[in-house]
Amino acid sequence: MQVKASDRAAAAEHWAPPRHPARGPRAAAPRRWSRKVQGLGYAAPTAVFVAVFFLLPLLLVGQMSLSDWPLLAGDLGRNAPENYTDVTDSTLFWPAVRFTLLYTAIVTVVLLGLALLLALLVQESRPGAGFFRTVYFLPGALGLASASLLFWGLYSPTTGPLSRPLGKLGLADGPVSFLSTPTSALLSTVFLVVWKFAGFYMLILLVGLQRIPHEVYEAARMDGAGRGQIFRRITLPLLRPSLALSLLLCVTGSLLAFDQFFVLTKGGPDNSTVTVVQLIYREAFQRMNLGTAAALSILVLGALLLLNVLQFLGLRRADES
Repeated sequence: MQVKASDRAAAAEHWAPPRHPARGPRAAAPRRWSRKVQGLGYAAPTAVFVAVFFLLPLLLVGQMSLSDWPLLAGDLGRNAPENYTDVTDSTLFWPAVRFTLLYTAIVTVVLLGLALLLALLVQESRPGAGFFRTVYFLPGALGLASASLLFWGLYSPTTGPLSRPLGKLGLADGPVSFLSTPTSALLSTVFLVVWKFAGFYMLILLVGLQRIPHEVYEAARMDGAGRGQIFRRITLPLLRPSLALSLLLCVTGSLLAFDQFFVLTKGGPDNSTVTVVQLIYREAFQRMNLGTAAALSILVLGALLLLNVLQFLGLRRADES
């Protein structure tokens, strides 16, 4: 029996694929559960790392700050809040706080200003720009302790290569000691930090500059805007996220300064370059009092958290305005 072509066409028009039963909430529940388990599996290593290397040490430091805890004797019992009062009553506490804030202010202004200038210089893709980007960034690949040792040798009044040329040029009567006075020690350390980290912050700001569309600059030039107006009205506002990140990293790193002063000045001369973190080190490993050092660490952590919150609130208000 043969079927006509017209009958086959009509049957094809009326044919529909069989309908599968709709998948209800019960069928979707196992899939959601499997995704949650998979997500927890991905997050578990990071959570374990944070718990072992951050939360547990933080809890231990909190316990130390409330206890009489000599370095070699262990926990001798509670003595709160004596550790906190002993910290604030120390003769070096407030001078160390003032010096740390002064150092942070100087480094932040000089370092971010120079990093922005370098980023603007190598922003355009011109011949040699890649070479200068590499040269500016190279000091950042060196460890801070190694860089401090390098500059300690450069600053040496007897064997350093900077003292004799200054004498031959008539700029100094004898060997120059760059770390002999509080002002020279501070400025010499600032120079080291700026030399090392300018390229790192330049890279952060350079990424932000390259994300600004060129059409915006072209439109501003067509409207007759000068370089100063373009920088104030376009570059700085659109660069605000990169500047905020750089400011946060620079302020936090400066408040926690330790290596450069420990290697270069040892807190001298006359304890004029003692930072807060150096004070923690002295309390823990020279005075053998982990309780007081832990209390000071908690105070520093609280100050950093408060400062970061204020920075975020200030940046959010600036964005909203």
